[in-house]
Order: sequence, then structure tokens, then C-alpha cells
Amino acid sequence: MRLNYKSRANPGRISVALVLSYAFDWLIILAAVAVGSIFAIQTPNKRPFSLTNPEISFPFVHKEKVPLWVLGVCTLILPLIIIAAVALILVPGPTVSKATPKSLIWRRKLWELHTGWLGLALSLASSYVITNGMKNLFGKPRPDLLARCKPDYANVDKYVYANFSTTINLVSAAICTSTDKSTLDDGFRSYPSGHASWSAAGLIYLSLFLASKLAITIPFLPPQSYSKEYESSFGAFPSRAERKAAEKHHQSGETSTEPAGTDDAIVGSRNQAAAPPLYLLVIAVIPWLSSVYISSTRYSDFRHHGFDILFGYFIGTVCAIFAFRYYHLPLTRGAGWSWGPRSRERSFWAGVGVGNYAGSKPRIVNIEQHEMDIENSPIEGRPTNDVGEAESSRVAVKGS
Repeated sequence: MRLNYKSRANPGRISVALVLSYAFDWLIILAAVAVGSIFAIQTPNKRPFSLTNPEISFPFVHKEKVPLWVLGVCTLILPLIIIAAVALILVPGPTVSKATPKSLIWRRKLWELHTGWLGLALSLASSYVITNGMKNLFGKPRPDLLARCKPDYANVDKYVYANFSTTINLVSAAICTSTDKSTLDDGFRSYPSGHASWSAAGLIYLSLFLASKLAITIPFLPPQSYSKEYESSFGAFPSRAERKAAEKHHQSGETSTEPAGTDDAIVGSRNQAAAPPLYLLVIAVIPWLSSVYISSTRYSDFRHHGFDILFGYFIGTVCAIFAFRYYHLPLTRGAGWSWGPRSRERSFWAGVGVGNYAGSKPRIVNIEQHEMDIENSPIEGRPTNDVGEAESSRVAVKGS
């Protein structure tokens, strides 16, 4: 009886199916950008408004603090450059032996670069299509709408949408006399903020990427049961507890050959983690703070209401966190790495009961059939969330 498993990565060869799989990822992202661009040029819904509403009576600012081209540079171009620099300079890190082949090192560099760019693209594209679609659906007036609209005040009665009193009424967008259709249509795209969404999607993702590669995490202890063995390690002065333990041993006639402060049960907790250097934290949070500034300019430029900015920022933040975790390991447990590539056999499809896209299909040779109850019997062998692999390992153990 023998079990043979194909490895996930085939050294020296690149699977065509795997390349096409990730190329298809890029194609989907480009399709999302195309759909978002179509949304951007469509005429949005135009919510009726009041000519006496002070919240849409702000002046139209022609010179924005952060125009679209600056937004693109800050949230797309600069992150692309920074991710490339970090991946090519810092990867694979100090844990790699000097005897490691250069080709293998460059493979890892290029893979981290690819996943870094792919995650950034996913974050920006998803926030772009979601935000532009919502802008058209809601059609909320901007704070400077009346300045864009140039209402026909002489014929207000012709455009009344609803009367609430003698002084308050709603009018339709048909009252606008402006001939600049693009500017007027954009006046009904206040919710949610595109600048806030895009800045959060690009720059929060960059902060997460930098935090991952620079090992910036809040120090933490792994979960463990609170038992008597570790009780003293959480005390205010563990060394005093160790001294008392030594005195107790001395009274009982036992001697210890270990110097004070070496008991792992006492000093282990505080030595399992340490705060990273503060300058590295500053480097990691600079992109995030930049996204806050970009978002704030939309309020001072009278382009968005407060809630529009907050919700746009929320969209971008969710997209950034999701995209980062989709292609990268958790900050606290990932050691700065992205997830490895999919297996060749599961480049496009895994199926029900498989569990993930990283395993490989087992190839069973000369194996006897055994009746077994997977749910009631423990599965021996190495831990895995690949159901097929776990079942085959159990058969191998029972048949040997």
C-alpha cells in the first residue's frame, strides 16, 4: 500500500493553468474598473431639492485641494512604487540562508510583488465600482448644487415637485439653467464620497502592507488556559514569586541549578512579544493619515456632506481590509508573508468538501477499501483542512 501526493508547487516549472487562473483575477479586476467607469459617465438620479436649503447653497470651488489626478497619484501610483520597493528590497528577509539559490529568492520577491499589487488593485477596483454605482442610485445633491444649477427663479412654480408650506417646497432638477451637463450631473453625486472611498482603499491597504512587512503589530499573548502553572507569570512581580518558590525548594532540601529569572513559567509571558520601534509605526500609519487628510478636503471644498465622507471612507476601509486578507496572512500570525499560490489541480475550481485551494488531489495506489465513519472516529496524521487528504491519510494509517 502506498499513498502519493503531488506537491502544490512543481519546482522548476510554472503551471499554465495557474498562470491563467491569476490572469483571470486581473481580468475580473479590469472588468470592475470598466463597469465603474461606465457608471461615472452615466446620468445619475437627481433627487428633488429645496431652493432655500442652506446645506446645498455653498459656492462652487473651481480649484480643489486634491484634484482627481493628485488622488490617482497618491492612491495608485505611489502605492505601486512603494509596494514594489518593499517587495524587492526587504523580501525574503533575514531568515533565509545565504546558500539559497538566487532564482528561488527572486521567485519569492516577484510573488510578494504580484500579490501586493493584486491586493491593491482589488481594493481600489471594488471601492471604485461600488462607490460610482451608489452615486448614481442615490443622486444626492452636493453642498454646492445651487451654484452649479443656476436655478430659474422667475419660473419656480413650473418646477415644483412637492409643496410643504408657503415658504418650503421641493423642485426638480429641470429648474437648472446651466448648460454644462457634466458639472450639473456631478452635482448629484454627493453620496458616497469617491475621494474618501478611493483614498481609504488605496492608502489603508498600503498601511496594512507596510505593517505586515515591517512586523508592526500590537504585542499580544496567544490564547492559553489560565492554570496554576502560569498564574505567577501574570503577577505584578514575577521574580518575587520565583524567589518564594526557590525558598520553598530550599526548605524541603531540594536545590536548583538554574539561576534566578530562568523559569519559563514565570518570565515566559512578558517575553513572548515586545513593542516594535516607534519609527516603524510612524512609517506604517503615514498612508492612513494621508487618506484622512484627502477625505477632509472634500468637506472644506464643499464637495460632500459629512456623512457622505464617512460612508465613503467606510467603503474604502472595508475594501482595503478584505483585499489585504484575501491575498495576505494575518498581521499577527503571518510573519509578513502573502498566501502562497493556488495548487495546479485547483487553479479554477476546488469543489464541495475540499476546504481550500492550496492542497493537491491525492493519488492512491494499491489501497484496500475500508468502511469508516469520518465524523465519529478521529483522523490521524498531520492536521489539514483538506477533507480528501485527511480521509486518505486516515486510510493509510489504518491499513498500515
